Amino acid sequence: MRQWFLSAQERANPRSELPVWTSGNLAEPLIHGGAYFDRLVSEVEQLRAGDHLFFTDWRGDPDERMRPDGPTVVQLFAQAAQRGVVVKGLIWRSHLDALSYSEEENRDLSEAICAAGGEVLLDQRVRRGGSHHQKLVVLRRPGAPERDIAFAGGIDLCHSRRDDAAHGGDPQAVAMSPRYGPHPPWHDVQLALRGPVVGALDTTFRERWTDPMPLDSENPMAYLRDRLRGSDLSPDPLPDQPADPPPCGPHHVQVLRTYPAVRPRYSFAPDGERTVARGYTKAVRRARRLIYLEDQYLWSTEVADLFARALREQPELHLVAVVPRHPDVDGRLALPPNMVGRAQALALCHQAAPDRVHVFDVENHDGIPVYVHAKVCVVDDVWASVGSDNFNRRSWTHDSELSCAVLDETRDERAPADPAGLGDGARVFARELRLRLWREHLDRDPAGGEDHDLLDPADAVAAITSAAAELERWHESGRVGPRPPGRLRPHRPERLPWRTRLWALPAYRLVYDPDGRPLRARRAGTW
Repeated sequence: MRQWFLSAQERANPRSELPVWTSGNLAEPLIHGGAYFDRLVSEVEQLRAGDHLFFTDWRGDPDERMRPDGPTVVQLFAQAAQRGVVVKGLIWRSHLDALSYSEEENRDLSEAICAAGGEVLLDQRVRRGGSHHQKLVVLRRPGAPERDIAFAGGIDLCHSRRDDAAHGGDPQAVAMSPRYGPHPPWHDVQLALRGPVVGALDTTFRERWTDPMPLDSENPMAYLRDRLRGSDLSPDPLPDQPADPPPCGPHHVQVLRTYPAVRPRYSFAPDGERTVARGYTKAVRRARRLIYLEDQYLWSTEVADLFARALREQPELHLVAVVPRHPDVDGRLALPPNMVGRAQALALCHQAAPDRVHVFDVENHDGIPVYVHAKVCVVDDVWASVGSDNFNRRSWTHDSELSCAVLDETRDERAPADPAGLGDGARVFARELRLRLWREHLDRDPAGGEDHDLLDPADAVAAITSAAAELERWHESGRVGPRPPGRLRPHRPERLPWRTRLWALPAYRLVYDPDGRPLRARRAGTW
């Protein structure tokens, strides 16, 4: 584990009470918002008086239906509060709705749950221009700790997220680029976690909740609006933290986070925290055969340089990435900065190993592109991570983020049993997570009956690139004949005119992908 997970010294945040990692956990991937929402409803509806429901989110839409016939997000959480469940939440205060953000939706959710007896605060304790991007729900049962569960990953409690493997989209959609249609198909992943890691995630929530920095830090307009509306600006005390749940599975889990360097300082991270960046860096440097990514952005040269170095140093290493075909925004001013960063990052990787970088986007069976919002990384079928953080400088330094890295004790004996050749052996969790995602993307048997060419990294890369090329040829031929199986197509980013790049590149660096590191870390080029 020490070769994959960060040590206490490498975490470099002694002020946090978070454990270095936890053992004896059970991590379960919930692929797509429909699966996550359904599971969340089942778990929350079982909570009783005195139990705890803590959550953080970037966006929360009160009327988002968790199942086709409900309940909505606000109904689910408000009814829990009315039953006597201790409901506490932290939602990013957000920028204005007029800027395509969710200020009013987040405020409405906060006020509705507060009216039902819970306490949900709008949290602006971020770096200027930043956001709270963690997506976390922690459910504790002090009388039955073996039933404690937490959910962490990339899925917000909001519109557009409730999709499934068919990718027809959420009937309640957010406005985004018209290229995705009126109900954008949405691909995402969340983890359900049991065992001692639930205590670590509970600590993550509590550190933010009890931080003494004012909720509307450096935002006088927000403070004035809060005062006029009578908003709650002082977090009430939390109930005592229960002991960690007992061990229940074979998974070691390391909780990774991003917090920026801010003034006033976070009490639990005075110099910020960049364990997301450090954790990925350590894992990627150990890669030998296959790095698999799913990511919404993948657009920072600092992040791409990590992959490029690994590709140059390891001649058998392949990078496979699945990204959105188009940015989620459109328009003459918003679109170019979203495009220029990814083009730079992918070019850097291709220059390092042009034959070993394979980037795809996804479409549903009707040919509508699927928006990839997942944040997944699997290294050599050993180490895997699912979280809220994207592969960009903003997520690794500037916003608040939360990810869980999983290392399974159980070895996968299917050949090759040790694809990297380092003695780590393939692990069941990481390999199965990759295979589940690839089975869907390639239209393979969900039960694994067609995995014969997906296990060995070289065979797997050949299979995925061949399927994507065949689907591309079918499109180029005018869609003549039966549609080939699979949903991946080679990703070909548009090249911007040089005049557009002149202004789009600085806008991207300063606004879309800022740097939240302390000055000394920036100068040293370290995380």
